[in-house]
Amino acid sequence: MFKETIFSKIINREISVDLVYQDELVTAFRDIEPKAAIHILIIPNTFIPTINHVKSIHEKILGRMITVAAKIAYDEGISKDGYRLIMNCNRHSGQEVYHIHMHLLGGQPLGPLLSI
Repeated sequence: MFKETIFSKIINREISVDLVYQDELVTAFRDIEPKAAIHILIIPNTFIPTINHVKSIHEKILGRMITVAAKIAYDEGISKDGYRLIMNCNRHSGQEVYHIHMHLLGGQPLGPLLSI
């Protein structure tokens, strides 16, 4: 049902992006349609379509996504004032690319995400 996405081409550097970080587990790059002053996508180099497909073998990758997000936030100068990390799962959440990814947003006041 799920197939490789454009993110695979980004990971393999077949498509040029504003690359922020890459190692053996994750790749991070600036979103081409930013929703905040700083909007960076952090993706695993392993194809995982949705959060529902995450298994215990992926824990190291997910942990790396978080530590890389914190490093990038610091490097971008937004760690002190704050930032938001968002991961969506399936269509009701707004997931558009079926290769899990984390949005790192900051550089401005973001306001409340949801009214609960």
